[in-house]
Amino acid sequence: MLMREERIQLIEFGKKLVESRLTKGTGGNLSIYDRKNGHIAITPSGIDFFEIKLEDIVILDIDENIIEGDKKPSSELEMHLILYRTRQDINAVIHAHTIYSTVLGCLNLDLPATHYLTAVAGTNVRCAKYATYGTKQLAINACEAMEDRKAVILANHGILTGGRDLQNAFSIAEDIEYCSEIYCKARSIGEPVILSNEEMKIIAEKFKKHGQNKANL
Repeated sequence: MLMREERIQLIEFGKKLVESRLTKGTGGNLSIYDRKNGHIAITPSGIDFFEIKLEDIVILDIDENIIEGDKKPSSELEMHLILYRTRQDINAVIHAHTIYSTVLGCLNLDLPATHYLTAVAGTNVRCAKYATYGTKQLAINACEAMEDRKAVILANHGILTGGRDLQNAFSIAEDIEYCSEIYCKARSIGEPVILSNEEMKIIAEKFKKHGQNKANL
C-alpha cells in the first residue's frame, strides 16, 4: 500500500476537522504531497470522515493520473493540484467549511490583521473571487488570492490552507477560523483596530523562532 502513513494522517486529521468544528459531514478535503516520489494522497469524494478507510484514500500523481485506489478523489482536487504545482513551500492542503471564515466569504470580505495570529497565514487573508465548486476556475481564483499567503477564504464557500505538512496546514486553519470569529464579533460591537503590515512582518519573524521547533511556521 503506497503512502500508508500519509493515509493514516489524512483520516486522523479529517476526524479532527469535524471534532474541532472546522467542518461538518463530508464538507472539506485533505491531501499530502510526497515531492520525492511524486505521489499525492487525497481524501475521497463524499465519504464521511469517520467512515473513510485506508484503502479509500486515492493516490495519484501531479498530472492527475490515479496510481492506487478505486474511489473518486475529492471534487476539489484541482485546488490541491494547483498549489502543489505552483508553491514549493506547500506539501499539504486542507479545505474546510468553517463557520466564521465562511461568514466572511459570504460577505466577500478579506480577513484583516485584527489579531496577531493572522500572521500564521500572512499579513491578512484574502477572499478569492467566487467560482463554482470543483472547477478549475475556483482553483485558479484560490491560488491567485493565496499568493504569498498560507490561507485563502473562498467566496460563499469556505477556507483553504496549505502548509509544510498536514499538522501545519491544520493549525493554520484552526488559527484563521479563530481570528475570523474574533473579527466577526468585534465588528458586531464596533470598528476593529487593524495591525500594520510592518507589525505583522515582525510577528511573522517571531513565529519562526517560537516553540521548540525553531521553524514553527
